[in-house]
Amino acid sequence: MANFFTDNDDLLYYFDKGLDWAPLVKATERTTGTDAGAEGTTLSIEETVQSYRDMAEMVGRFTADDVAPNGVIIDREDIKLENGEAVLPPRMTALFDRIKALDLHWMCVPRELGGMNSPLLLYFINTEMFARADVSITAHHSFHGGIALALLIFSIREGSTKFEGGQITETRFREAIEEVARGDAWGTMCITEPDAGSDMAQLRTVGEQDEHGNWFVTGQKIFITSGHGKYHFVIARTEKPPVGKQDDPLAGLGGLSFFLVPAWHEDEHGRRHRTVTVDRIEHKLGHHASCTCALTFDRSPAFLLGQRGEGFKYMLTLMNNARLGVGFESIGVCEAAYRMAKAYAAERPSMGKTIDRHEMIADMLDEMRTDIQGIRALAMHSAVHEELATKYELFATHVAKDEVQAKNIERRARQHKATARRFTPLLKYISSEKAVEMARRNMQIHGGNGYMKEYGAEKLLRDALVMPVYEGTSQIQSLMAMKDAMGAVMKAPQEFVKKLAQARWRSLSARDALERRVAKIQHTSLDALQFLVRKTATDKFRSLSGKPLSQWRQAVTAEWNPKRDFAYAMLHAERLTRILTDAAICEVLLEQARRHPERAEVLERYLARAEPRCRFLLDEIQTTGAELLARLHGDERGDVSAAAE
Repeated sequence: MANFFTDNDDLLYYFDKGLDWAPLVKATERTTGTDAGAEGTTLSIEETVQSYRDMAEMVGRFTADDVAPNGVIIDREDIKLENGEAVLPPRMTALFDRIKALDLHWMCVPRELGGMNSPLLLYFINTEMFARADVSITAHHSFHGGIALALLIFSIREGSTKFEGGQITETRFREAIEEVARGDAWGTMCITEPDAGSDMAQLRTVGEQDEHGNWFVTGQKIFITSGHGKYHFVIARTEKPPVGKQDDPLAGLGGLSFFLVPAWHEDEHGRRHRTVTVDRIEHKLGHHASCTCALTFDRSPAFLLGQRGEGFKYMLTLMNNARLGVGFESIGVCEAAYRMAKAYAAERPSMGKTIDRHEMIADMLDEMRTDIQGIRALAMHSAVHEELATKYELFATHVAKDEVQAKNIERRARQHKATARRFTPLLKYISSEKAVEMARRNMQIHGGNGYMKEYGAEKLLRDALVMPVYEGTSQIQSLMAMKDAMGAVMKAPQEFVKKLAQARWRSLSARDALERRVAKIQHTSLDALQFLVRKTATDKFRSLSGKPLSQWRQAVTAEWNPKRDFAYAMLHAERLTRILTDAAICEVLLEQARRHPERAEVLERYLARAEPRCRFLLDEIQTTGAELLARLHGDERGDVSAAAE
């Protein structure tokens, strides 16, 4: 029997050595700061991690033997809309019945609610294996257990979950959580609208409250993955700015609120009465096992989550975890592409030897293997920090013995959150871009056979193409990474100069050759940042030439227009993101190599690829783009001559 867990040495490394499971186990068991387990029992980290491993091995067998063979067939079967309801192919329904029978949707749900109380990291590891088998089936699977856990997290955050002795005694959405975890329902998140995608300030769906305090949501949402489900997280506008003040915060993200909207209710006879309409099922290039819907909300009864105006904050909680999920999904796609290409190349003879012995193909395969290991290191690091940040933040006040311990846990939460915020957009960016690249290479290595449906390479490419698009495009991830990185420099310039000097010194004087090489890449990333900040500041001061000196302070400190003043940085945001990503991956791999010498070989292979790449990207940032920006700005002003300035 095949097994997508035990056949992957890199995944096994993280279970056996690479991950420090103790903080995750304690945070998940809510025993942070103590050695006690539930109900006073002794918590055994080893036994708990072994139970995680058993689960991963089971999922590894299931994805290899059940999901992968069925995914190819389900890809060719249609999801139909009949009488307002999505009808899944029988084979897909049968597959999800088996997933339900394995209780996989219960994995991360706390024991008090009937779940297995596993860490979210285990869920993400299983997500990679599911995606290696079929990423579109994975997409639908993620809207079961993931939504159940989100319901609980939102309830805890808003204060409607009660604890006693660190144990959950009551939670607002218990019935919905249990229904989803059983596999009897699923949920989704509804953000995108016909005229509002990444620009969330333009959302038009509204939430309105009647005189009795009941909430209703009205509007249209599109491109909703698994939108035929029962429970919808919907972001909608509830606050209106004062008349004539469209720059008021309430006109943008500050006017958004977050709702749970059940799509239907059932009467005493079991008949379904919909309050959310499925308008159509989208016909897509790939992801055929994932039902993508357009939905209409017409005064649909809704439940407000948190407070009015907190919609963007609640949405970010969903999006952060969704982006981590896409990161692990993308690794699964990369792994599938690499394995498929490697197996084909080892059997395909050409010019007296199999093509895996030809230099160019061997180089392609080696780069794919190296990139996968680097991206997986980034994914594991990101997921651990995001999970610890969330759990420390949510559970600190319920498990801490006193105020001192509570403050200590909150401090640790902030530290983990800062790391997760830095790494998550990098992961989403690089993993999704590499999924497409590797799927494309897999097709190329297959030659003409790769274009034929029976080999599977064309399906993998079709499925991969959406990864850089959904849950925040690659360009949005780059802008986020650029904004945070440059903002940190501007906020603490002296600290940045210190980091720059330290990286330079380590690149020259560190005893370990690998540390010197990693420091050089770090210095390259800081060089890129320094150049972009300096260029932004120079352009800003140049714009002051027509203003009196008395207005300079106001213009420099307050009058910043992101679209104008950061144009050069935005142009190069993707290049900067790639450098920042290489630096982050090398940092993580260096840390692994220090603890486990056998990982030095992985770092050496990654550095050999990253070093010339970062030098090239830095050169592009420093030397290209001025002419394009002059032309763009000239067009915006309607001044053709501006391009010549």
